[in-house]
Amino acid sequence: MTREIKQPTLLDAFIPVISLILMLGTAVYLFADNSSYGPNQVSLLIGTGLAAIIGMKNGHKWHDIEKGIIQGISVSLGACLILLVVGALIGTWMLAGTVPTLIYYGLELLNPSMFYAATCIICAVVAMSIGSSWTTAATVGVALMGVSAGMDMSAAITAGAIISGAYFGDKISPLSETTNLAPAVAGTDLFEHIRYMLWTTIPSFALALMLFVIIGLSESGVQSAEKIQQMQVLLDDTFNINIVMLVPLVVLLTLAVRKMPAFPAVGIGALLGGVWALIFQPDVIQTMKDSADSFSVGALKVVWTALFDGVSFNTSDDNLNSLLSRGGMSSMLNTIWLIVCAMSFGAVLERVGLLTRAVGAILHGAKTAGAMVSRTILTCIGTNLITSDQYMAIVMPGRMYKDEYAKRGLHQLNLSRSLEDGGTITSPLIPWNTCGAYMHGVLMVHPFDYIFFAFFNLISPVLAVIYAYLGIKILRLEPPQSVTAAK
Repeated sequence: MTREIKQPTLLDAFIPVISLILMLGTAVYLFADNSSYGPNQVSLLIGTGLAAIIGMKNGHKWHDIEKGIIQGISVSLGACLILLVVGALIGTWMLAGTVPTLIYYGLELLNPSMFYAATCIICAVVAMSIGSSWTTAATVGVALMGVSAGMDMSAAITAGAIISGAYFGDKISPLSETTNLAPAVAGTDLFEHIRYMLWTTIPSFALALMLFVIIGLSESGVQSAEKIQQMQVLLDDTFNINIVMLVPLVVLLTLAVRKMPAFPAVGIGALLGGVWALIFQPDVIQTMKDSADSFSVGALKVVWTALFDGVSFNTSDDNLNSLLSRGGMSSMLNTIWLIVCAMSFGAVLERVGLLTRAVGAILHGAKTAGAMVSRTILTCIGTNLITSDQYMAIVMPGRMYKDEYAKRGLHQLNLSRSLEDGGTITSPLIPWNTCGAYMHGVLMVHPFDYIFFAFFNLISPVLAVIYAYLGIKILRLEPPQSVTAAK
């Protein structure tokens, strides 16, 4: 005899969500920046348990809920694999001198007063070229964080500039997965979608750049030329600094432009970094290897360790040691732990129908273009919060709202743009979202620290809502002509 499955009530839908928000807030209050290193995971698992209990109350079997959790986690496994090889890449690129060389030249070329704006533009250009905010943050982003430290600039503002530029470039690049996914879900053309997004994206990016310029001018006196020179001397003494050290970066960007998937491309970049370290940084390896080992055996162990556990430097500057001593697959394990717990929570909500019930309540009563766009963006943000995955934040609202836009005479381009403004852009601002956890792991700055400086990511959804309520660039479907009118 099969059990009857009851439709969840609105109270059912919001109990686990509100409980999770309260637990996450308590975790941040009690543990501050350490909340992502265990406390948030506990909150997510308790929230998962609450959602499962409500689902079983409504007739769902534990076996089906468990299957949903497994499927939900499987969606994030690709991101987890990328995280592992990104950790390996950071380790070998530090050892090979690739990141130190980028920091060295960055300290020489970037003007402190324009540093934040230049950082934003550099990341935007790279992300637009390769279509990946993640790869941009893990390569030039890591180097720019080093340049920021050398200039005594704010790590939080620098991270905000990196994320603003990376997501702007990712959003308007035809090579980006999310830029292809949004029009596919909404049923629009890719290049029409990109052109239509420019109306909210370009003004948002321009406003973000203006804010970075203003902040940069106000902080231009913080750095000292002497400190920059000292860091450059230390880098030059520690590593073989040469333009050739940038070859691994050029290879990785080339593979990305040629549309090689992220996992093998970053993996190749990590292995190439290890080879480059063996060829060009023998002195660095000599200081790290066990004195009992021969050079060949010791060098192999040092590179191998860089891949799985990163590198540790011991120069005369503690700040430089902290900056360069990082990387390895092990450095990403906590981030993966957070993603697995977050995806479990979102998977249960979806499997037992709580997410659909909550979204349906949000859409109720939306009649105008402003109401539809604002609620779509809010739904995308909510899905990012609950399911912890930007792809889910695009696909689920897109599927649910596609017919609703047509019923209200709104062109599907309004939907595809809203999916990006609400789903893609806000994902790195949430610590337990795959994107927020990734940026934290790569840039070593907590999302709660950079959230107020990721200006592009904050301005874009707000501007999209303003446009919708004012009727600016809102496309409407042409009503079909009647037979009488046609005659």
